[in-house]
This record gives sequence, C-alpha cells and structure tokens, in this order.
Amino acid sequence: MWEWPAEGWRAVGMALKRCLDVAAAAWALVVLSPVLAACALLVKFSSPGPVLFSQPRVGRRGRLFRMWKFRTMFQNGDEILARHLENDPAAREEWRRYYKLKKDPRVTPVGRILRRYSLDELPQFWNVLRGDMSLVGPRPYLEREVAPYAHEIGPVIAVRPGLTGLWQISGRNRTTFEERLRMDQRYFTGWSLRNDLAILLKTVRVVCTGDGAY
Repeated sequence: MWEWPAEGWRAVGMALKRCLDVAAAAWALVVLSPVLAACALLVKFSSPGPVLFSQPRVGRRGRLFRMWKFRTMFQNGDEILARHLENDPAAREEWRRYYKLKKDPRVTPVGRILRRYSLDELPQFWNVLRGDMSLVGPRPYLEREVAPYAHEIGPVIAVRPGLTGLWQISGRNRTTFEERLRMDQRYFTGWSLRNDLAILLKTVRVVCTGDGAY
C-alpha cells in the first residue's frame, strides 16, 4: 500500500493540510450558501429530477465514498449517451480517449453553465468537511476507470482525492486519461503544502475563465 511518509516537517504539513481543508470547507458552505441555494433552484426548475447527484468514487486507500454534485444531466442520460455513441463514430473515439464529450447530449442547458464555472462541484465542500476529500488532490476516479490501471493507480489513491488538482489547472478535459493519471502520480511524488497553495491560487483563474471545462 502506497503512503506518504509522515515524518518531520511533512507530518506537520499534512496536519496543516487537513486543518486548512476543514476550515475552508466550513467557511465556504456558510459564505456560499446563497450561491448554493440559487444553483439548487436553477436545477430544480430547469428539468425534472433531483437537485443533487451522487456517485460512488474511489477515495483514499481505495475506499469508496459518495461524491456529491448538483445534477447537470437529464434523468435518462445513459440512454441518451448510448444512442449518441452508437450513431457518431467521432464521439465514440472521443469517449474512448477522454471518458468525456465536449458536446455531451446528456447535459442540460443549466448544467452547461454550472459545469462551465464549476458551480456543480460546490456540494463537494461537504465531502471535504467529512474527510472524504481534500481541497487539493487527484480528482476522484470512478471504479471502472481504476480497474484497467491497477498497477499504476497506487500512488493516486494513497491520498484523499481533491476538489482541485494538477489536472484542473493543466487543461482539464482537454487532456487524455493517461495524461491525467501521470499528473496525479506527479502530485503524489512532489507533494508539499506550498504546492497545494499554488494549485489553489491557479484554480481561481481557471474557474473564473472556465478554461477546459465542459
């Protein structure tokens, strides 16, 4: 099992990282409560279905947890995607490479706006407060994404997944899955509290511009 060495200054840094997670998540849930409420209302009245969407993701040490988001897709999203991929070879190849589609037919008009500015991710501050996630780390992987890379994924799932990370500030959805995995491995080997703070600062610019989000 991969682990961060918890000795000396690194142990202090890891403790400070968790303190920062708790303080920032609690502050964000309070201060951003009007934004959370507005997003919830937009989702509720824009399309049928629940306001929140949860999905099992792979957390620290391979433990599954439920990651929360505002719902950005139509209820019958799986059917819509299956039909789209069946009829569009280019979309099939894009899905194979990225596990994402730039023009995803499952996403609602309101969902596109929420995704563009990462507003759909705001409920994950609750995951951070609970200890499922951290402010900074690898984005949480799906089980089906982890299985084919079992021999490489160890360092990535040794740490709490993050709200943001190297992937978010390095092209995000424009990168391939393999590139994302390399970035997450690099985060593990080069971790420091200073690097976390630098990623957080760069994330502000990326979120404000919507760079790489769809």
